[in-house]
Amino acid sequence: QVDAADAAGLEKEVIVVDDGSTDGTRELLETLDGLKTRFRVLLHARNMGKGAALRTGLSYATGDIILIQDADLEYDPGEYPELLAPILAGRADVVYGSRLRGGKPVREFSLVYLWGNRFVTFVANLLYGGVLTDMESCYKLFRADVIKNIQIRSNRFEFEPEITAKVLKRRHKLVELPISYYGRNRAEGKKLSWWDGISTLWTLVKYRFVN
Repeated sequence: QVDAADAAGLEKEVIVVDDGSTDGTRELLETLDGLKTRFRVLLHARNMGKGAALRTGLSYATGDIILIQDADLEYDPGEYPELLAPILAGRADVVYGSRLRGGKPVREFSLVYLWGNRFVTFVANLLYGGVLTDMESCYKLFRADVIKNIQIRSNRFEFEPEITAKVLKRRHKLVELPISYYGRNRAEGKKLSWWDGISTLWTLVKYRFVN
């Protein structure tokens, strides 16, 4: 996965955050970090969640644009140039990759997850005046000064609604582009549950009224 992200053909730094994994990933990453060449590897002593991992990564990031990549490669790093283009052209502060805008291959999108995502995205648009189709997409790109000036409080998957709420609330220029998606099913390790949907809705409502 790290090699796929690194092979995207761009000048970049790759920051890998291991969030307390127990499947042998940590040992592999320690080997990569020992090379001291292309990667910076950061290790959490225990699992704290996606939001916490992103806070750690952001504190070390030095680039002008920040791109989030999950480690399971449900998303294609070959699409980085397309996603970067609106920011590089000065037309966007933030870019979301959407699995639901059409024109790209999509695999393993369960019906429950699809309609749950559509619903929470609708609520986000209703509360914050957005026109998004896929709030829960992993591929989110930010001008570094935008995301580093947003305090991320969420530790787990509530990061997605929190960052969306704060970006829309601050009226940053947000562009959404179609992306490919090669999803995993639950047997392959998909972790989202109904509770994440409830937490997402609560987070959207909460940040409508607090910063």
